[in-house]
Amino acid sequence: MFFEVARGPLFVSIVARPDYVEANTLINGSRAMSLVAGPSIGGVLVQVLTAPIALVVDALSYVVSAYFLGRIRPTEPAPARGGGLALGAGLGFIARTPMMRAILLGTTTVNLFNFMFIALFVLYATQELHLAPGLLGAVLGAGAVGGLIGATLTGRLVRRFGVGPALVASFVLFPAPLLLVPLAGGPTPLVLGMLFAAEFLSAVGVMMLDIVGGSVQTTLTPQALLARVTGARRTVNYGIRPIGALLGGALGSTLGVRPALWIATAGALAGVLWVAFSPVRRLRGLPEQAD
Repeated sequence: MFFEVARGPLFVSIVARPDYVEANTLINGSRAMSLVAGPSIGGVLVQVLTAPIALVVDALSYVVSAYFLGRIRPTEPAPARGGGLALGAGLGFIARTPMMRAILLGTTTVNLFNFMFIALFVLYATQELHLAPGLLGAVLGAGAVGGLIGATLTGRLVRRFGVGPALVASFVLFPAPLLLVPLAGGPTPLVLGMLFAAEFLSAVGVMMLDIVGGSVQTTLTPQALLARVTGARRTVNYGIRPIGALLGGALGSTLGVRPALWIATAGALAGVLWVAFSPVRRLRGLPEQAD
């Protein structure tokens, strides 16, 4: 959490404003690559070095990361004055800024229903679709390649269609493919194909959302408030996730897993309404900094 809150001020200290989308593309592209390569490398390390030694290697990788971060010598923006957690300052700025407010409400809606979905997905795939855990993991790992494709395409889509349309589209492309999961049925190859398509296309959408949404919010926020606004955003977005998981479990127990998945995917799609009817949709380039 400390890392994520500090990353915003560091980002604007070393990246020029016109390069925000490209820089976020590199950052999120490397994250997507790690999600694809990391589990495979981890599996090899466990086999070659044994699990305890692999955990030590994993811990040392954080030391290497800290070394490279420590070599950065940024000119950091002066923070806003005020003590305490200052969540009120961050939330107040978001509430007063229409585009920030719309994006936060949209992503919070998506997160609420997406974590309802996550709480039920593995149970549904293994118990109702009768997929072996190892086979399910292989399909989801292959689908994660969509994140790499999304990182590659986002910059081109922004240049072609504009920031606003790309962001609105990402709010649809992230949750919409997950409708294939409760639709899945029939022979095992068909089920696996539908789950792969859902994971692949959803990974493309979430990468677009992270890159474009993150760039817009960073551009809108005054540098002195970046840490506070980032902390407030994450408090809301991360705070809603366990609530979504609990609701997913409750609905799954009450209505059944498949109906609950339908509700979760339809609810996540509703997140686009917050941005589709806001000034965000009219953006062609990155917006000016808000007051």
